[in-house]
Amino acid sequence: MTSKNVELELVWLILAAVIGACVFLFDFPKKINEWYYVIRLGKKKHSYLPPGDMGWPFIGNMISFVRAFRSQNPDSFVNNLVHRYGHTGIYKTSLFGNPSIIVCSPELCRKVLTDDERFEYGYPSSLNNLLGEHRSLHSVSNSEHRYLRKLLISPINGHESLSKHIGYIEDVVVSSLEEWAHNNSPIELLTELKKINFKVMTRILMGSADYISESMTKQYAQLFQGLMSPLPIDVPGFTFHRAIQARKTLLNVFQAHLDERKCKNDDGLNIKKGMIDLLLEAKDEDGEKLDNELIVNLLLGFLLAGHETTAHAALWLTVYLHNHPEVLQKVREEQVEILKSRQSSQKGLTLNEIRRMEYLSKAFDETMRLCGMPFAIFRKTNNDVEVDGYIIPKGWKVLVWNRAIHLNSEFYSNPKDFIPSRWDNLKPKAGSFIPFGAGSRTCPGADLSKVEMYIFIHYFVLNYSFEQINPKSPVIFPNPSPIDNCLAKVKWMTGLRVDCLSLGGYLFSGSGRLGIAFHEFHAGSLWLSRLEVGLSKQYSGWMRELSIVAAGFRVSC
Repeated sequence: MTSKNVELELVWLILAAVIGACVFLFDFPKKINEWYYVIRLGKKKHSYLPPGDMGWPFIGNMISFVRAFRSQNPDSFVNNLVHRYGHTGIYKTSLFGNPSIIVCSPELCRKVLTDDERFEYGYPSSLNNLLGEHRSLHSVSNSEHRYLRKLLISPINGHESLSKHIGYIEDVVVSSLEEWAHNNSPIELLTELKKINFKVMTRILMGSADYISESMTKQYAQLFQGLMSPLPIDVPGFTFHRAIQARKTLLNVFQAHLDERKCKNDDGLNIKKGMIDLLLEAKDEDGEKLDNELIVNLLLGFLLAGHETTAHAALWLTVYLHNHPEVLQKVREEQVEILKSRQSSQKGLTLNEIRRMEYLSKAFDETMRLCGMPFAIFRKTNNDVEVDGYIIPKGWKVLVWNRAIHLNSEFYSNPKDFIPSRWDNLKPKAGSFIPFGAGSRTCPGADLSKVEMYIFIHYFVLNYSFEQINPKSPVIFPNPSPIDNCLAKVKWMTGLRVDCLSLGGYLFSGSGRLGIAFHEFHAGSLWLSRLEVGLSKQYSGWMRELSIVAAGFRVSC
């Protein structure tokens, strides 16, 4: 053997040793994590665990999770599990510091969400710490949860309760849209939608929106960012630390309002009642009044969920409509038909009219299918549970990965396309459409969220146009939103010819303006939604403005 051949073999030997060492160093820590969580369960249990990968010690599979959700393809995380282990619909993993089971088949998702006896709330510690680890809606027993849920939904569910909120929601939406249209600069649509929902939720919770401040909205934004933090480290500079500080500030604000409300109630002052008053008067299962910590945590969590999730859904519904002109036109025609059938003496929308918005409802469902929040619903087993021949050990987290179901081509053709017409005759398989969850812990604010969005879309599509400044802006996950918060211009629609007017109306005042508003009048073949003659204050003088705001028409002089 020549010296040259010996040298070549030596090089290959060294290379093989290096590769082997790398494989060992890479795979060995994963084996440790597998042993720590799986093998020590015993042969009987671990042999019946779902397929999957427990990842690295301490961090589990958080690196691949974060990498997927920071890309423009967040579904790659679950798709990788399916590719490696087959279409089982159930996989083991380790996320957010806990051994976890991902379920992504309709049958299994429905089983988990509807079985309160074996599956309890199991959100990450970061969320529990921020919303109240021991005294919140996420941490109470099933029986206490049922009682509190019934108490919380009474002001926001049912025909009578929802109808009471419509007028105020309309006022906030109309004044916000007019403010945006007057603004010559682009707005951050997501930020502005959060402000609308924040006003609405504050009014419902506190009886008045006077408690809102710019600081509160910023604190809530910081709190929301920390809810699903992959690194829940309470050290300055980390997102979770900022969220903890925001929680402390908000708790102080709510506690101050709670003390003030108690004093006013004791003095018999006539004040507008809100959910806070129901909580102050309520008693628990033992006949004791609810403690302050629980009340404050309930208000904090309810306001957070109400204004963040609804704002994101309204944003994507708006974007999808304006990116699909044929769908937008159908939605607009439906709104015009509602105006045409209205009595001339009627002021504003009614709940019956909102429930007649069938095509808009399909567009809403399609939006929730594509961009619903959250990406998964968290549960935890309180005992060993057997499902479909697999064992889920006691204490393990269970993630109902609804995003994987909603974007599965087995249940929805062309799943990543916005096609509202797919809902024309579609009856989703049980468990295949769960944007608000399922079972006894379905989102309590689902109906209110729909009412808010339908009112917003009604006034938006009839009177305004929308231009997104960066239509190709990257989207950040897991709570899908454009990285620029959807920078956009909102303008009154222009360019339609009005042939004749047949008017009927009523006196109108609101948003700091005086004027006369006429609803439901005919302009040739076009039904217009609003004629407003008003006075508005601008800078140091008064400017008289005549405006016709219509389904595509505006004139000012």
